[in-house]
Amino acid sequence: MTRSFASDNNAGAHPEVLAALARVNEGHVRAYGDDPFTASAIATLRGHLGETAEIFFVFGGTGANVLGLHALMRPHEAVICSQYAHIHVDECGAPERFIGCKLVGVEAPDGKVTPEAVTARLGVVGNEHHSQPRVVSISQATEYGTVYTPEEVRALADTAHAHELWLHVDGARIANAAAALDVPLRAITADAGVDVLSLGGTKNGLVGGEAVVFFDPARAERFRFMRKQAMQLPSKMRFIAAQFEALFVNDLWLRSARHANAMAQRLAERVRDVPGVTITQAVDANAVFATLPAGTVPALQESCFFYVWDEGRSEVRWMASWDTTEEDVDAFASTIARAMGSPRQASSTS
Repeated sequence: MTRSFASDNNAGAHPEVLAALARVNEGHVRAYGDDPFTASAIATLRGHLGETAEIFFVFGGTGANVLGLHALMRPHEAVICSQYAHIHVDECGAPERFIGCKLVGVEAPDGKVTPEAVTARLGVVGNEHHSQPRVVSISQATEYGTVYTPEEVRALADTAHAHELWLHVDGARIANAAAALDVPLRAITADAGVDVLSLGGTKNGLVGGEAVVFFDPARAERFRFMRKQAMQLPSKMRFIAAQFEALFVNDLWLRSARHANAMAQRLAERVRDVPGVTITQAVDANAVFATLPAGTVPALQESCFFYVWDEGRSEVRWMASWDTTEEDVDAFASTIARAMGSPRQASSTS
């Protein structure tokens, strides 16, 4: 089947993940996570995130984000996030509906929230006519494919905590961020002051499954009840746990993320000098953002589907995945060059 550059969600599951699913598909074990496979996966994840981390597997990313936020706040409170945040733009109002909270989007031209943007929204604290800020939520990597350094995460955590706010991370692509920074996961989570993490797996080669991670066990005391009430408690949890075990036991998460990032870098290099193509963001992780002449987009999408990010600017997003090949990249880059009317076709290199 043809691979596209639309989303890492479109990729299949990694063979090592499928093999892990087959291995646990034998016999009976107790349901709802009371099984040795889930215990083993949690122990493995603690090796990456800290031994005191409390880890809860859920079905999907929206559920992880909503529940992670819900554990930190009350209905009259607000989340400060980027104007591009997935929770703000792409989750169909799920946080507002299920928590009752307000999302406050701040300007983030590169996708990254700054401490200054957070403090600028704190003037309403104590005013009963306004939702009260309680959580700062960031995406790592961001929706623009950029990455927060450990120092940037720490600065946001310190700002949040100084004002009695919590820091939540939407880590749907946190593997790509850690790979880009060449740091362990805990360097941009537990060690940087993060309170709650939505740990992604689906975009990095799982069939499906995410996790909610609390770095302060006290914050997780009620969470198992919240997960059940929110319909996010898997009965056959061994099948989500086994996927995470496969992803993290031998650093498959890192190998796959590094590969996806490298393919995005390769694509950026192949198209950077093509007339009509302007790369608009730093290519930190596995995404390339570029503007194109609007008239060229439909034909390119017919050749290899991708999404338009900002129709007004004719800005598009190209995503690389764990299974993207160099041949995929070079063929797509050549297609872009031809669509731009460039006599120069992207050439492959070793």
